[in-house]
Formats: sequence, structure tokens, C-alpha cells
Amino acid sequence: MDPQTAFQQWVAQDDLMPDVRTELLAISEDETEIVERFYRWLEFGTGGMRGLLGAGTNRMNIYTIRRVAEGLARMIEEHGKVAVDRGVAIAYDTRYLSKEFAYETAAVLASHGIRSYVFAEPRPTPELSFAIRECRAFSGVVITASHNPKEYNGFKVYGEDGGQLPPEKAESIVTKMNEIEDLFAITALDETGLENSGLLTMLSEQIDDAYQTMLNTLQGSVLERDDIKIVYTPLHGTGNVPVQRGLKEFGYRNVFVVPEQEKADPAFPTVEYPNPEEQGSFLMAIQLGAKLEADLLLATDPDADRLGAAIALPTGGYELLTGNQLGALLLNYILEQRQETGTLPSNGVILKTIVTSEMGRAIAARYGVKTEDTLTGFKYISEKVEKYHSTGEFEFLFGYEESYGYLAADFVREKDAVQAALLIAEAATFYKSHGTSLHGQLQKLYKEVGYYKEALRSITLTGKAGEEQIAGILRKLRDNPPKEFGGVGVTSIEDYQTGIIKVVDGVDRTTDLPSSNVLKFWLEDGSWCCIRPSGTEPKCKIYIGVRGETGLDAIEKCRKLEESFMTAAVGIEKPII
Repeated sequence: MDPQTAFQQWVAQDDLMPDVRTELLAISEDETEIVERFYRWLEFGTGGMRGLLGAGTNRMNIYTIRRVAEGLARMIEEHGKVAVDRGVAIAYDTRYLSKEFAYETAAVLASHGIRSYVFAEPRPTPELSFAIRECRAFSGVVITASHNPKEYNGFKVYGEDGGQLPPEKAESIVTKMNEIEDLFAITALDETGLENSGLLTMLSEQIDDAYQTMLNTLQGSVLERDDIKIVYTPLHGTGNVPVQRGLKEFGYRNVFVVPEQEKADPAFPTVEYPNPEEQGSFLMAIQLGAKLEADLLLATDPDADRLGAAIALPTGGYELLTGNQLGALLLNYILEQRQETGTLPSNGVILKTIVTSEMGRAIAARYGVKTEDTLTGFKYISEKVEKYHSTGEFEFLFGYEESYGYLAADFVREKDAVQAALLIAEAATFYKSHGTSLHGQLQKLYKEVGYYKEALRSITLTGKAGEEQIAGILRKLRDNPPKEFGGVGVTSIEDYQTGIIKVVDGVDRTTDLPSSNVLKFWLEDGSWCCIRPSGTEPKCKIYIGVRGETGLDAIEKCRKLEESFMTAAVGIEKPII
């Protein structure tokens, strides 16, 4: 695609929306900006697409939404009348243009005779996953950019099982999108036409009630819950209603919401990034928590699929848990309770990604539970959940990833911050009733299975040039793989693009996982480091994992491995955050 030609084609459209035309005319003399906006179509990956809001083929706007909705409609038609009649469930978060994009999607689908089930108000991504199966829809869409900054939005597509779209259907959508010859000829019903089509069904409290009914099945034995104080922030997003309702129905009365962050706001005015992984997202919760002497602080991202938690320390103050630490606490609590109640199955399985801490595997082994790895991305965990639900080979007990995504019960087929919030609140209650705390339990786990420590660093490289730089980093590591990091020898290299595990002093084997542009190095002391391009952001992500005999030992091991990998492999001394 020639950027200048594409730019001129857009500007030449007589019926181009006025705000889009104004935005394009403002950059007509900026060659660099024109290239960035028009050098490609915004990429549709296995889960959908995400990008900056704005005019252009490489931006999120009404026209690129119509293009992907048209591709989805044609894919559904390819599966016949039954698929068309079953339709698509659609949800949206609190971001700029989310609601407009949701209705624009429904308008394109309706032009193909495809029904849409659209939430009347913003709702979490996990509730969309639940609604797909509840409505018996053929597919689902959620308009969200998850935890990205306010300038972004996205379009995520789900299959009939409630999980992110399987590869063959995703590829079909891309093929159909590429077959569209004239972007501006795509038909989308106007508001009146959509309302009169009979193909728009609004979803409201009935789905909320059904979702909450399933959440209530997660409750454990009756505990004294009035002793626990919880501070919660939805970070201006969709988690506010379901998390507050869920905690109330679980019996929690001392729940305090950060007032400045309770109201939905697409500008996310109180945080730089609406991401519960960031310390800054917890500043207001920490202030309120200290005032109230709260036991637990919780935060959900804008579409409420990720949960962050900060726990009270015995010496005062709060510690923001990493995704791996929170996952370890949730996993151990679930397995501990199942064992205590005699409901721990002999064929239980937990699922984690290849960049998630090995601490989970060590904890599961203590209960005789199998651990399986998947590629990065919760869609791969969801695929395994569906597989074992269908075959009965294993009973799913818990799935998680280091980036704050957790799933305990498979009535949802996506990471679910609401589930996780209710369970970590219950775990905090349980341990407090037994004279300890989440902090105390975490220290106990370290003593039992080892002191695990992880690090995540990102190299941000934007635009076309950034893509080429990231590709060069991966190419360098493949062509000249390091033999050691920080004086510790490499024992094997897992290349998920080729599917080959190269064993230094042994026989090569296969990964048995789908192809993905990821490299993972295992070292002689059991440490590991992994590198991959982000699928949703202009970043190259580097993951480090070690196990130490003490906390200080783990910290030092992690520091040395991180420095060595960033310097020797990537060629920079300090990571770009």
C-alpha cells in the first residue's frame, strides 16, 4: 500500500465524515505522519486488532471498524444460515468511541441479516465471554483496548465457546477483509435502519444476574467476612458494578471504592496508564487503604479482565503483588480448599503460559496436580479449557498468566478479574481467620517451594522502523544464539517459530505448541529468559525467571540474568520501559 495514494483516496471521498476529513487535512503536509497512518492496514491478529484512535488505515476509526465487521460478517455467512441466525454478542468498555464502534459493528452485521446482542451499557470482557454461550451466539465482539492508554481502542473477536477466536476463523476474517475492494462501499445501516431491522437485541440485567449466579458458585465455606476491609478501584472502567455486586453477594460489607476513580471516564484522568500492573494505578487506593487500615487493595483494568492486588504488610504499608505472586496465592488457595473438602480430582490440571513463573508448577506438584504450558495469550489457555471440557481427559482447576490474568471457573472462557477479585478476597478472609495473612501465606509458600523471582522489561520501538528493529533483534538471537548469560551456560533454546527445542548436550525435540515468534532460553541453574514481540503494542518484551534459596539470592540471580540478557543479547545496557 502506497501511503500517499491511500491518503489521497481517503481525502477524495465525497461523503467522508467531516471530522475525519478535518483530521487528515491537518496532516496533509506531514509526510512522516501520513506514512505512519497509511503504510499498512491495522493488523488483525488471532484475537482481533488494537491501535491508536484516528484517521487512516493504520488507526482505529469508523472505517476500519466497518472493514473488520464486514470480514466477520462474511466469515459467519460462510458457515451457513444457522451461524447467521445465531448472531453475535457485542460488548464495549468505557473508552472513547467504544459504544459508537459497537453499534457500527452491529450496523454492518445487520446489513448481512446477522443478529447482534448488544449490551445496553459498558460491561467487562469476561461477561461478554459468558454472554456468548448464554445467548447461544455464533461469535462475540468486545470493543476495548484493555489496559492501554486512553489514545487506544480495539476490536476483539470471540468464538462460540466464549474463548478468543480460533486461528482458522481468524484467518478467514483476514482473508475476507483483504477481499474488500472498496472500503467506502461497505454497507452499514443507519441508526433508524438498525432499530427497525429486528436484528438488534439489547442485553441488560438478565445477563448480569445470570453471570452473578455463576460467580456465587465460587463461594467457599461460610467465613466471618466483617473482619476484612477491602479498598477497590475500577480505574474508571467496567469492573465497578460487577465487582461491587460480587463482593456484596459474597457477604463483604466493608468494601470501599476509591471515589475519584469510580466514575467511568474515557480520559482515565487519575492515572497515566489504566493498568493494575502499574504502581501508579494504586496510589489513590493506597492512600485510602492506609486511612481505613484495609487488609486488601484491588484494582481492575478498563475491561475488567485483569486484576491487580496490594496486600497489607505486618510492618505497615502495602506491597503490590506481581501477577505471578497473586497467581501463586490464588492457585494454592484453590487447591488447598479442594483438598480440604475432598473435591480435588485425581486428573486435575492447571494451565499457565510459557512466560509465567515456575512457582505455580512447584505448588501444583505438592497437591499431585499436573501443570501444562501454553503460548503467551489467554486464548491458548481458553483453547485448552475447551478441549478438556469436551474430552474429560483433565478437570480444569485454574489458569493464569503473569500479566494479571486469572480464571478459576470455566463458565467464562477468558481471564476474569471479577472471579479473581472474589477469590482473593475470600483467601484473605480465610488466612486472617487462621491467624495469618496473604503476606504471611506468601512467605510460607516461598519457604516450602523456593524463592521464585521474575522480571519483565520492554523495549518500546514504534512505527514501521520499530517493527523492523524488533524483527532484527529476534533474527540476531536466532542466527547467533548466546551460549551463556552472566556466566551460566544455556542448556536449551525453545524456538516457538520453528517448533524446535535445541538441546545443547542432548537430542532436539519439538515444542508441541502452535507457531509463534518467541525464543526461550533455559540455563544450567534452572533459570530462564524469554523474548517476544508484543502482539498488541509496539514493544519487544523480555521475561526473566529464577529460583533462589533465599529472597536475596533470588533477587541477585534475577538482576544478573537481566543485565546479561539485555546487554549481550539485545545490545543495550539499560532496558527501555
